[in-house]
Amino acid sequence: MTLVEHLNELRSRIIISLAALGITSALSFPFASSLLKILKLPASGLIDKLAFFSPQEAFLIYMRIAFLCGLAISMPVILYQLWAFVSPAVIEERLKKRATYFILLCFMAFILGGLFAYFILIPPALRFLLSVASGQLEAVISAGKYISFIISLILGCGLVFEMPVLSFILTKLGIINPRILRKKYKYAVVIIFVIAAVITPTTDVFNMLILALPMLFLYEVSIWISFLAQRKPPLS
Repeated sequence: MTLVEHLNELRSRIIISLAALGITSALSFPFASSLLKILKLPASGLIDKLAFFSPQEAFLIYMRIAFLCGLAISMPVILYQLWAFVSPAVIEERLKKRATYFILLCFMAFILGGLFAYFILIPPALRFLLSVASGQLEAVISAGKYISFIISLILGCGLVFEMPVLSFILTKLGIINPRILRKKYKYAVVIIFVIAAVITPTTDVFNMLILALPMLFLYEVSIWISFLAQRKPPLS
């Protein structure tokens, strides 16, 4: 395929992905109110009510929640489009036929990252941030700010947990190999802590380590996955 043909295919797959995201987000909108109750659970006992300060803010909040739900539902379609675009670069026909496994692993990694943020990272982060006031300030939390806070952490952790899958793809494309990953381990540690500091909304070391340690583990897993992906499969 020529460069123009590659760009046309990329455009088509982006359009399909955006269409799937738009449809699932629209279908999720009627359930946004119930989903908001779920997103408020990590703040139980810390935040009683969320406030909004403009007529359109409540509608925009529900749209954000619907978008997050739509993204989770449409993730298999998006992942299939990604796999279909990069699979021609994968030489092994045996791997091309395993698109289902690729999509399932990516989807599970994204969901696992989101659950990690929801259950492990967000509750202590909220407790720390709200404890800073120490009784001197009264918390009036904007619903828009709270939802943006929750969604950014869930999406950030979901993407971070895709690290092993990305390692597999880049290894198959010949861009990385386990030797490079092991050699750059020191730099990776620094980058991981920087990413953890950016994603984590608090400034304390404890909450940063909650995210950084799983990322270090995922990097180690990525090295082994790259090693296995580099091995030549036996001829059948």
